[in-house]
Amino acid sequence: MGRAAFVAALPKAELHVHHVGSAAPHTVAALAARHPDSPVPKDPQALAEYFTFRDFAHFIEVYISVVDLIRDPEDVRLLTYEVGRDLADRNVRYAELTVTPVTSTRRGIAPEAFLEAIEDARVALERDRGLVLRWCFDIPGELGLPAAEETARMACELRPEGLVSFGLGGPEIGVGRAQFKPFFDRAIAEGLHSVPHAGESSDAASVREAVEALRAERIGHGIRVVDDPALMEELAERGIPLEICPTSNVATRSVPSFAGHPLPRIAAAGVPFSINSDDPPMFGTDIDREYLIAGELLGLDEAGLAELARSAVRQSFLDPAGRTRLVAEIDAHLAGWTR
Repeated sequence: MGRAAFVAALPKAELHVHHVGSAAPHTVAALAARHPDSPVPKDPQALAEYFTFRDFAHFIEVYISVVDLIRDPEDVRLLTYEVGRDLADRNVRYAELTVTPVTSTRRGIAPEAFLEAIEDARVALERDRGLVLRWCFDIPGELGLPAAEETARMACELRPEGLVSFGLGGPEIGVGRAQFKPFFDRAIAEGLHSVPHAGESSDAASVREAVEALRAERIGHGIRVVDDPALMEELAERGIPLEICPTSNVATRSVPSFAGHPLPRIAAAGVPFSINSDDPPMFGTDIDREYLIAGELLGLDEAGLAELARSAVRQSFLDPAGRTRLVAEIDAHLAGWTR
């Protein structure tokens, strides 16, 4: 059996995967049918063309149109459970799902109802599929400081059981990282981990800003660090990982092609990283394909692919006992495959 079969059966962790962006075509179409005033196609076949992006700004525009389909707690629960089921189908055992609650609460869903819906789905997924799901609450940077305040309030005052981290997403260009420092300080004081996006569509300076101002423990994307060797050396020394999503970077035109992807230079510099799928149905990918692409870029065999999976587990915010169990599963899979 080939490498694709090895990866398909490999127990995995996902650290950078978005809630709404992970909605499969059948889920998006079902939600669009519930809300016929939306421009999102109701036909799953038409979504492939709809999800073809001209650039990063167009991606954000399309993404927001899908967000607008999430209008009541039933939509939230359906989306969350279906996303988790798709992850479990890919042998993802643990995932930190990036959730942007403000984009739903501003559409009329009460914060308490939103949290109840995602938590209900989380508990059901662990019971039904054995998937351990945790949340990263994400500030939509384009909505500014009021949205940051709302996100921090939900994270710190209404904190759901599954919440482990605090993030910052949306457009990077023109949205400085440092302005969100007070909200990250508050979240960190409440015991949440800092995992902002930076250095995807912008530059290496945004990564440094995220590390220095937001005390980032991991960086979402961060691929532009290759433009700053001193920063790469610092990230390597401090052990601050990047959450790398190869297909996403190409689909949003942040990277011109897989051949030009900076992952090999990042790996060669000793910067820790994990491989993730970001918004998989929107980019026509899944976590298995991302592992295979990374394997090609880095020249990895099955042992190397298993090490990618171990790295994601070690960089996760899963409890120590859970990390130990999942690494043992990965080791057992590799041993059984190569015996």
